[in-house]
Formats: sequence, structure tokens, C-alpha cells
Amino acid sequence: MRIGRHLVDGQPALAVVTDEGIATLECDHTDLPSLLAACDGDVAGAVEAMASSGVTAFDEADLLSPVGRPPAILAVGLNYRAHAAEGGREPPKVPIIFNKHHNCIVGPGDPIHLPAAAPDMVDYEGELAVIIGRTARAVPASEAADYIAGYTIMNDVSVRDWQRRSPTMTMGKSWDTHGPCGPWMVTSDSIDPHSCRLVTEVSGDVRQDANTDDLIFDCYEIVEHLSTAFTLDPGTIIATGTPAGVGAFTDPPSLLRDGDEVAITIEGIGTLANPVIAEPIA
Repeated sequence: MRIGRHLVDGQPALAVVTDEGIATLECDHTDLPSLLAACDGDVAGAVEAMASSGVTAFDEADLLSPVGRPPAILAVGLNYRAHAAEGGREPPKVPIIFNKHHNCIVGPGDPIHLPAAAPDMVDYEGELAVIIGRTARAVPASEAADYIAGYTIMNDVSVRDWQRRSPTMTMGKSWDTHGPCGPWMVTSDSIDPHSCRLVTEVSGDVRQDANTDDLIFDCYEIVEHLSTAFTLDPGTIIATGTPAGVGAFTDPPSLLRDGDEVAITIEGIGTLANPVIAEPIA
């Protein structure tokens, strides 16, 4: 099952995604965190019990990020073997975790801004993202699948010079518009998250072409690691890391430029595409 969000008369609404388009769900929830909290993990069952109204064609739908206001955005660094190798790093022994600020979230088709303060150092990172479905605390990896509502795509856009100024990386990972997410969430019973092809294209040029079987720490191990320390609330997004092929490590570096489009496709989910523009003057 695919669950998304779109604008209906200017207001966000949850929807089920069909082969024909986007069918609005008739419910009081307008964002995934509240729906997930209400259904205690059985999001597919809850959605199946809901009526839907109308079908908006994909080319007419105004899609939003499937999670508009996540309680947290957590991310894993250097989590693909080939990505660690391209940067000359040893695979980490424990997950490298950082935060992204919630205001970075944008949806499919929304522009990625090249910030005026650092217009020449913006990079793409195509990533599989986990969406937590139930309150999770001290969850072993063997049970983690039961706490995952589904999966989506995130572009962990990175301002490389700001990222390297601090070991926490948060400032380089959290600029407004630097967390494109979507195009929807596929429920966890729909795909094997550890055997999906991931392809990132920049203006039609393939930059990343990998498989999630190269993850160092898989999705379930990441949930165990994080929930050992703190509670993961429904709707929390976890970006699981990017494969090799980021712009910073090409020779010469191939960072994003005004007029580019970044399209990330993950097998079993879909494609998240966003244009790149200079930051508008306030």
C-alpha cells in the first residue's frame, strides 16, 4: 500500500495512492504522525477501513511530503560500504547519527535552494528513509520490523563546507528545503528494504546506482541502536545513509547548480524529483 499527502482546496490531506492517481482519505488526520499514533502500527488496516473520495491524476496532484511535521528526523552517516570507501574511510563500528531540523522538509517537485551563504557547496544524497509507526523504546533488531510503518525516499541535501565545520554535521544538513521527502510512503509489507536498487540522477546524469544490500547497518539494526537511547515517536523519519557517487567525491567535484534537477528512484517506492534554484531573496 502507498500512502501520501496532497493539497485539497489549499489544505493538506492524506490519501491512498492507486495506479490511477491519488484518492483522498476521509479522516480527521492531515499528517501521518497522528494517523500512525492512532492506529498503533496497523496503518494498512486503518487505511483499508477508511473511505476515500475522488481520484486526482498524478499530473494534477499537488503532492506533499508524506510526513509534514515529523517529531524527529534522524540520519545515518557513512552507512554504505562503497560510500565509506570513496571517501577513504574505514566502515564505522557503530552507526554515525546526526539530526536534520524539521524545517528542511519539502515535498516532491518543491525546489531545493542553493543558499546565498554557500551557493557552491550543495550536494545531493539519495537515501532510503524509514518511517516509524509505533512508539519504540529498547526495541531489538529482531522485532524492529513491527515498529516500522513504511519506507520513503529522502534527499539528504548537504552543504559540504558547513557540514565539515562541526563534528555534529547538523548545521550542514538542515538548511531550509534540504530535506526533500516522498513521493509517498510504501507500507513495510510492500518491499524488502534491504534489497532495493537506488538510482540518483542529476539533470539526467546517473550519479548514484547502488543497492540497499550494501548498507553497513540495516534498517532494523538502526532502530535498535536509536531506541536503546531514546523513544522513537510515530512519524519519526530515519534516513539510512547514502551510497557511493556523491558530488563531493567525484573528480572534479560535481556539486549542484542552479537549473539542475535531482531525481532519486528506489525500487518498490517510486521517484522523488526536485528542481534546484538559487535561494530566493527574502
